[in-house]
Amino acid sequence: MAGINPTQLFQLMGAWQKFTANHPKFPKFLKAVAAEGIQENTIIEVSVTTPEGKTYCSNLKITQSDLDLLEEFKHISS
Repeated sequence: MAGINPTQLFQLMGAWQKFTANHPKFPKFLKAVAAEGIQENTIIEVSVTTPEGKTYCSNLKITQSDLDLLEEFKHISS
């Protein structure tokens, strides 16, 4: 895996700060979900509604390989 570019990481952190300022409830949601713990067979559902009212919805059931990937992201971000 390639190293993380510090400049890109700094830009990403700035973008995340702006995102959380625009959507303050979302980080709280993520924190609550993380506290409960995502386990194998957890279902995550995402719904998107366009300004025109069209809705797209999908879900996924978490597998052990998904959990392994999330664990890798934790190691990268720490």
